[in-house]
Amino acid sequence: MRFAVVAVLTVALHLSSAIIGRTQDAREPERPAVTVLPHADSDRWWLSGQLNVIYQSHGPFTSPYEGPHSLKSDGEHAVSRVWTVFSGVRVGKSTELLFDVESAGGRGISDALGLAGFTNLDVVRNPDLGTTPYIARVMIRVTIPVGEAGETVPASRGPLALASEVPARRIEVRAGKLSVVDFFDLNAVGSDSHLQFTNWTIDNNGAFDYAADTRGYTYGFIAEYDAPAWSARLCEALMPKVANGIEFEWDMSRARGENIELEWRPTSAFTVRALAYDNHANMGSYREALDAFASGADPAPDIEGHRRQGRVKYGVGGNVDYTTRAGVRTFGRAGWNSGDTESFAYTEVNDTLSIGADIGGSRWRRGLDRAGVALVSNGLSAGHREYLRAGGLGFLLGDGTLAYGREAILETYYTAHAWRGVFGTIGGQVIDHPGYNRDRGPVAVFGARMHVDF
Repeated sequence: MRFAVVAVLTVALHLSSAIIGRTQDAREPERPAVTVLPHADSDRWWLSGQLNVIYQSHGPFTSPYEGPHSLKSDGEHAVSRVWTVFSGVRVGKSTELLFDVESAGGRGISDALGLAGFTNLDVVRNPDLGTTPYIARVMIRVTIPVGEAGETVPASRGPLALASEVPARRIEVRAGKLSVVDFFDLNAVGSDSHLQFTNWTIDNNGAFDYAADTRGYTYGFIAEYDAPAWSARLCEALMPKVANGIEFEWDMSRARGENIELEWRPTSAFTVRALAYDNHANMGSYREALDAFASGADPAPDIEGHRRQGRVKYGVGGNVDYTTRAGVRTFGRAGWNSGDTESFAYTEVNDTLSIGADIGGSRWRRGLDRAGVALVSNGLSAGHREYLRAGGLGFLLGDGTLAYGREAILETYYTAHAWRGVFGTIGGQVIDHPGYNRDRGPVAVFGARMHVDF
C-alpha cells in the first residue's frame, strides 16, 4: 500500500514540476494562485475552505510486550481527514465577526495512543466522536488604536484576521470559541500541520498543556498589545471537566486556564517568544496514585481516582525563529511543566526541546514548494515515569510497565505545489523509545498528505 502511494505522489510531483516549471517569458511573472477559487480583494468579507487528508503507516517493530495504551507493534496504517469552512465579516473599521465549521474524520495509527509526540496533529484523540460537523470557532475581534492616530502598518489577511492594514500600536481583544494555539506559541517553521510538519510536539510545545477539549478548542478571552517591535498577550480559557474531555467546566472559580506570552521582534528575520501558563482543574496527582497503590488501597495506580478540584498545573516555554541570509528558516522550542500533576489537555510531556529548519523551493525553480527537517526530545518527570512503570494509564500512554528513556523523534517532509491551492506532501518520522520505553522500537512512520485551499 505505502509503495503505491509513494509511486502515485512521485508521478504527480514530476508532472506538476513539468507543468509549473516551464520556461517563463521575459515579463514579470504573475503571482501564482494559492487557492482553488478566487477570493475578492475587499477586506470586509471572508469566505474560504480547506481540506487536509493524511495517510500514515508503519511496519512491525521490536516490542517484547504491549499494554492497553501502547503503539501497536504490528504493521498498521490509518487515514485522517479534516475539512474546515472559514467565514467572517468586518463591522465598521475595528470589529470582526468570525465563524468556522469543521469536520474531523478517520483515525490515527493505534487510535492516537502510545506516543507522547504523536505523528498526526489532525487526529482527534477520541475517534468515537464521529465525523458530524461542529462549530470550531465563533468569535469577535476588536482592534483599538493606541498612540498617534492614523499610523498604520500592512497586515496579512487570513481567516482569523480580515484587515489588510492595522494600527501600528494597538490593543486587540478576542472572545468566543477559539484555539489557544492559534495565537500562542506560534512559529514560522513549526506550527502548521497542513503544509509543514505533522508531529504534535514539533508543531506545538509538548509541555504546553493548553486549555482545550478533545478537538483542541475552548471558550476564552484574549487581550493583546502590539507595538512595532514587540507584543504581549494574555488569555483566560475554559478547561475540560476531565482529562482529554469534550465537556467544559463553565464555573471559572473551579477550573480555568491562564496564559501569558511576550514576543520580541528585534529584526524582521528574528523573533523570540516567552510563554507561561497555569491550569486550574479537577486533576490527579501521580504521587498520591502511587502511594495508594503502594499501600494496597488501589490494585493498580489510578490517576483518575486521585483527582481534586482546584489542583494547579503550571509551566513555561519559549521559542525562536530566525531566517538566515540564504533564506533558510530555523526554529527552536523548549518547554517544562510541573511534573506531579496529571497531564490533562494536550499530551503527556513534562519537558521538551526541539530544533528544525525549512527552505523554500525557489532555488530549484519551485517557489511554492518547501522542505523541512526537525528533531524533538520529550521527557517525563520522576513521578510520571514511575506511575507508568508501575502499570498506570495516562490518557495517551500505558505499556503496562516502563524502561524509561526520552522519546526522540526525527521528522522530515517535502511539500510540492501541484496546482493553484492543491499541495502534496511526502514525509517520514523515526521515533526512538516510543512512549518513553527503551524496550520498544524504534519505529519508522511513513506519511503522505494532500492539502487543498479553496
